[in-house]
Amino acid sequence: MSPVVIDIRSAEDSRDVVHRAVQSLAEAKLVVFPTETVYALAASAVHPEAVARLLEVKRREPGKPPLTLAVRSADDALDYVPKMSNLALRLARRCWPGPVTLVCPDNHPESLVTRLSEPVRQAVAPAGTIGLRVPGHKVFLDALRMVPGPVVMTSANRTGAGEPLRAQDAIDNLGDDVQLVLDDGRSRFGQSSSVVKIDERGLEMLRAGVVSEQTIRRLSSLFILFVCTGNTCRSPMAEAICRHALARRLGCAPERLE
Repeated sequence: MSPVVIDIRSAEDSRDVVHRAVQSLAEAKLVVFPTETVYALAASAVHPEAVARLLEVKRREPGKPPLTLAVRSADDALDYVPKMSNLALRLARRCWPGPVTLVCPDNHPESLVTRLSEPVRQAVAPAGTIGLRVPGHKVFLDALRMVPGPVVMTSANRTGAGEPLRAQDAIDNLGDDVQLVLDDGRSRFGQSSSVVKIDERGLEMLRAGVVSEQTIRRLSSLFILFVCTGNTCRSPMAEAICRHALARRLGCAPERLE
């Protein structure tokens, strides 16, 4: 049976569209969502049969990167990575919702990943890490806020096929293997998310995407903000004092500190 296609741009009530998507996920169906990067194929992580069908539809070969968990916010990500490092937290809070996938260690006994079925855990965290993302699209986010449990996501194409920048790309590629497609025109950025791995050694760019490595490294930096509450000369003075103190502590020239 051909998928149901809903054009979000002409829908009279976007809440009805969200409810249709949530109901489909709750019924273990596969849904194609628009995101700011490329169209995504999604399934409820609490339904192992839906996740297995998504992998089958994707035709993912062994050894390929695991599926990503779509979560609602940086705070919700702490349910899956309770001991998220300060570096990861900075990137999560500065990049989400947005086109960045964070790959973090999956080794905490209180992680909600442990409550997922074994087949789903193997699909999202087979090698001690887990990928998390808060997609930057309102309809997808609204659905995530209503659906019970996490959602697994991947690009809405078969392995090796071109990136689905439009809903029709996903339909042409996946055909009758999906049940619902939400159409919101061409995706805003038209390329995949940046994938960043974070561990005790720092960060590593696993895939270049919308956000460059230079920008990622800048966003991962510690920012210090000085706010004047009186004479406006105080914040430049505070900056200069702090810059020299930090330079002494780090053993570098003050000019090297941005």
